[in-house]
Amino acid sequence: MSANIESKKQTVAEISQKFKNAKSIVLVDYKGISVEKATILRNKARDANIDYKVYKNTLARIAAKESGCEGLSDYLVGSIAIAVSDADQIAPAKLLADFIKENKILEIKGGFVDGRVLSPKEVESLATLPSKEELVAKMLGSLKSPLYGLANVLNGNIRGLVVALNAIKEQKQSA
Repeated sequence: MSANIESKKQTVAEISQKFKNAKSIVLVDYKGISVEKATILRNKARDANIDYKVYKNTLARIAAKESGCEGLSDYLVGSIAIAVSDADQIAPAKLLADFIKENKILEIKGGFVDGRVLSPKEVESLATLPSKEELVAKMLGSLKSPLYGLANVLNGNIRGLVVALNAIKEQKQSA
C-alpha cells in the first residue's frame, strides 16, 4: 500500500475521531480570506479550545459517514474549513459568527450539534445563545435574588424594632 493512501487513511481516522468526540461542528466557506486573517482566526480558535482546520472534502465526507455525521456531506462542497469543539456546543458557532461580523469574510455553510445537522441559519441562531457559564450565572442570580429580598425584609423588621427601642430609650432618658 502506498504511503499516500496510508496518510489519507490516517487523516480520515483523525477527522472521524474528532467528529465522534465533538459536541459541535461548524462548516465555513473560507474563500477570500487572507493568510493574516486566517492566522488570527486559528489563534482565536486555539484560545477557545476549538479545532479549526481545512481538510480535503472527500476525506471529510468519508469521516462524516464513519462517525455518524452523514448529513454533513451535503455541506462539504467547495472551500470548506471545519471548526470542532469537544467541550462547548455554542463556542464554534459564536467564534465564527463574531469573526464574520468583524471581518465580513467567510460564510457559514452548516453545522452538526447533538446528532442533528444544522442549516446556516440555525448555526447563526445558535451563535446568539448565551454560553453555558452565562446561563448558569443568570440562573444562580435569579435563585439568589428572592433570598436577598427575604433577608432585606427580615432585616427591615429588626431594624425597625431597634429604631423603636432606641426612640423609647432616648425618650426615657430625656424625661
